[in-house]
Amino acid sequence: MHLDGDLQHTTWTTAEAAEAAGVTTDVIYQWKRRGKLVPVNRRGWPRYRAMDVLQAEQSTRQRAGRTHALT
Repeated sequence: MHLDGDLQHTTWTTAEAAEAAGVTTDVIYQWKRRGKLVPVNRRGWPRYRAMDVLQAEQSTRQRAGRTHALT
């Protein structure tokens, strides 16, 4: 997974988002249900802005008191 480029306009599939955030796809779906992530497309499989995924991961990590992603 490359984090180069414009993270504001880069979109990821659920699997790509999970890999980048160091979580499972189930967590990405939970974040979606809770409103932490909003898909950018209106049809087809959900795609998420890279910046939104990384912000959701960071806020979750901070609330949990972790300083790094779990591996």
